[in-house]
Amino acid sequence: MFNSFRHRLAVRRVKPGDGRPLKRFRWWQLIGRSLFYLRLPHGDGRQTVYAVDVRQWGNKESGEVEADLYLDGRHHARSKLPAVLPVPGGTVEVRASAFGLKRCHYVTAEGAAYQLVPDPASAEGRRARLDRSHPVLSRWIGFVSAVVLAGALLLLIPQLLQPLTEVPPVAEHIGTFDSPVRLPLWLNITVTAASVAAAMERALRLRYNWLLDGAAG
Repeated sequence: MFNSFRHRLAVRRVKPGDGRPLKRFRWWQLIGRSLFYLRLPHGDGRQTVYAVDVRQWGNKESGEVEADLYLDGRHHARSKLPAVLPVPGGTVEVRASAFGLKRCHYVTAEGAAYQLVPDPASAEGRRARLDRSHPVLSRWIGFVSAVVLAGALLLLIPQLLQPLTEVPPVAEHIGTFDSPVRLPLWLNITVTAASVAAAMERALRLRYNWLLDGAAG
């Protein structure tokens, strides 16, 4: 019921577009811009092309992160994230994490979900090309990213818990926690940097786990 309410609320946030043309993806936008496409066929053989453009550093005017929906190259609608954008046969759902997008899917009226296709020039598109051309390497990179995040979780969380439980009101009610892990500052910084890199790699594939990726962000 709560998810249904949020879905309706997100649909009501959608605002009409202004008809401006979709700008090409440029190489200097690799960090901070995501661009995905959805092609919906018609019965007569034609296709309607939708594009979802997300500037992850926020709109220049409002500063809010928005999803812009383009129809055949023209601005059709926009919404703050998380966004639910109505299209024929269903909706496009767009959600962001601290490191990129965690969802950009076409969800049909029957509930089936299909990830949109990233622009080949985007960071997500380049990662998808690596997956197609070198699938074994791609799987290993994905595996290493998950292992790094799991390892960072095991190393950093106990160290963070100790000072929290030393706060007098907390210590009085639940006692103190003595962390079994004590890493030097330089190693903690290294582990944090590695976990951020791993979370960014997973975001390029729209992979997200509330525990692994959420803890990193």
